[in-house]
Formats: sequence, structure tokens, C-alpha cells
Amino acid sequence: MATEGNLLRAKSKASDRACLERSRKECPTHREGEYAMTANADPKRELLRHTVATLAYRGGKAVRSAPAGFAEFRGCPSGRTAGQLLAHLGDLLDWGLSIAQGKQSWKNSEPLAWDKETDRFFGALKNFDDYLASPEPLHVPPEKLFQGPVADALTHVGQIAMLRRMAGGPIKGENYFVADIISGCVGAQQAAPKREFD
Repeated sequence: MATEGNLLRAKSKASDRACLERSRKECPTHREGEYAMTANADPKRELLRHTVATLAYRGGKAVRSAPAGFAEFRGCPSGRTAGQLLAHLGDLLDWGLSIAQGKQSWKNSEPLAWDKETDRFFGALKNFDDYLASPEPLHVPPEKLFQGPVADALTHVGQIAMLRRMAGGPIKGENYFVADIISGCVGAQQAAPKREFD
């Protein structure tokens, strides 16, 4: 019998696939091979959204198919476990959203099970991206959101990727320049890599 969590994940994956297909059709890079912004778009806000989509793509690769017990793995006695890093990613994205909304707040979350924490990560990405895509004002400059929560999150995705290799479950390297990363596609369902290497 399907659990509520499995049903939610299946619904989320279907939504992610639809987002990816819709974005491919709407994205100028898929029509013309050139970059073009939406009329009246703030270029800094658009770049921040693309960065959030990049975080979803790279983060998804780092957390997908993690080895059993990986959540408890740490690189050294004083370092965070992979599960603590993933929980911290969710906290960073929630913090980024609160800053963008003008009501900054921080919470240190206790790590959930790996699959639940992964769901939380993608949920927090979606909430943040939805706000960035909305007509609601940013209460701080986009650069501040980038230099704080977003850049920190990219760093921690890199740490999880490094821990994967140390734990014996490495992810493949990739030429991310040619990756199919599209603003707005921030769910667990991402485009297949175009050029990976060992």
C-alpha cells in the first residue's frame, strides 16, 4: 500500500517533469540557441533564479542515490555529517527566503532521515524560487542573497559531493557548462547530464 510520503514524492516528480518540459519549451535557449530575458525582468533577479536552479541541479546530483548509511558519514571527527550538511542546506534556503521577504529568521534544524531531508531541500528550493519568480519585492539587493545563503549552499553541496567520494559512493564529474539547467526547474527531477566523466 502506498504511503502518503510515497504519493507526495510521486506527485512531486510528475510536477518536476512537467516543469522541465514546460521550461524547455518556454526557454529561449531551447528555441533560438541564444540567451534572452523575459521583458521587464530584473537581470540580477533572473541571474539569482538561475543560480538557484544550478543549486538544484548540482545538489540533486550530490544527494541522489547516496550509499546506505551516508547520512551519518563525516570526513573528520569535528566535521558535520552528510545528514547535518543537508539539513543545513534546508536551513540556508529557508533563511534566504525569510531575508527576501523582509523578515529574516534563522533556525538550526535537527536532521531528518536522508530521503525526508532531501524532500525538504527541494521544497525549500521551490519556495525560494517561487518568491524570486513572483512580483513580490526583494527586501535586500540580490547580491546579498547570493553572497550569503546561496553561495553558502553551493559550498555545502560541494562538501556533500566530496563526502560521497570519501564514503566510497562518488558521483561522476561533469561539464556543468553544457548542463541543461533552466530557471524555475528546482525539483528533484532534473535533466540527464550531457557530459559526465570519471
